[in-house]
Amino acid sequence: MTTSADRVAGDAFTGVVLDARYRLDALIGRGGMASVYRGEDLSLGRPVAVKVFAEAAEGIDDGERRKSETALLASLAHRALVRLYDASRDPESGREFLVMELIDGRDLREALKLGPLSPADAAGLLADLAEALHVIHERGIVHRDVKPANVLLEPAHLPTRTWNAKLADFGIARLIDDARLTRTGLLVGTPGYLSPEQVSGAAPGPAADIYSLGLLVLEARTGSTAFPGPAVEAASARLVRDPEIPESLGTDWASLLRAMTAREPGDRPSAIDVAVAATALDTSPSTAQDATAPTIAFADVAEPATSEATAATRVLPAADRSFFGMPAQRVAPAEPATRAASAEPATTGASEHRPPRWLRPAVGISIIVALAVVVAVLLFSSLTAPQPATPTPEPLPAVPGELGVHLEELDEAVSG
Repeated sequence: MTTSADRVAGDAFTGVVLDARYRLDALIGRGGMASVYRGEDLSLGRPVAVKVFAEAAEGIDDGERRKSETALLASLAHRALVRLYDASRDPESGREFLVMELIDGRDLREALKLGPLSPADAAGLLADLAEALHVIHERGIVHRDVKPANVLLEPAHLPTRTWNAKLADFGIARLIDDARLTRTGLLVGTPGYLSPEQVSGAAPGPAADIYSLGLLVLEARTGSTAFPGPAVEAASARLVRDPEIPESLGTDWASLLRAMTAREPGDRPSAIDVAVAATALDTSPSTAQDATAPTIAFADVAEPATSEATAATRVLPAADRSFFGMPAQRVAPAEPATRAASAEPATTGASEHRPPRWLRPAVGISIIVALAVVVAVLLFSSLTAPQPATPTPEPLPAVPGELGVHLEELDEAVSG
């Protein structure tokens, strides 16, 4: 099947065979500079992705240059890089195209429509992409267009991972002549992710990719683009202000993202420095939203929200958690009713005078023993002490006369 003039004019290449080898089966995506098709390499019988450039982006006129540049890009191998297989010009349509590894999965831009990434997923993404950028920077290649749409998510084969991230479209600026891009008014890059030096027209270096990666990961964590709005407004905004990085992301995240998005290229870390720092980032939920919101899984399966049975242990206010002068402790789960009923009530206003919790049983036992000893001594003393005999009244002495008669009457009155 060959190309017709009408199909080329309409940029509809479905069903076309380029260079008598690559059949284009279905349109995957379209941009301002190229369209991407799912296809098949008829010589090797393998699925491929074919990027067909628009006429305005043509620039690979030198066959030897195209061959050498393609060999350089094809030699780059990393788990987070989409492999480049071929680059050529279709003689019948006159269109230039790239043949790349086909990734069966969505891109990060589509995935982020479901919500932001968890800290763990974002840290893994950052580490992989930074390491991939280090590989291409070491070979003198600047990506120039790091953005969510150029990060493809390949289904993983390990049960511990849902996907593997792969960076696409690296090296296009080397294959498409910069001079031609300048003459046609095209700029390699996407306004929302361009570095300040790219916006100002300076030649971008590796630090430009670090800036763009910082904006990408910031969006992956927050779910919002750092510089939204129309292209001109979004591009020029970074010349006058830095992106807003929430402190709620965590101190280590905020510090790294600020360094990556510094306006001066010399203030940004290298790709390998970012990769190393990403492996040490705190991946625990940093905000209440992180702790309660479901984590987005790229198989369209969300983890259930935290239930009461697995919720984090609550901590009482400090005024309620001090106990017998000891440091505040976490509140333990509720005890069974039988144990709760026997719990000793706290004494209000005496916490600073009471012994520590671990000393209370010994103090209680000592008091009980002391009381028992005192009671036993008292009982023993009362039982063994000699009881005084009841005194027998002595008879009054005999008094003669009338006085004796009166004394006898008084004694009878008292005794009776």
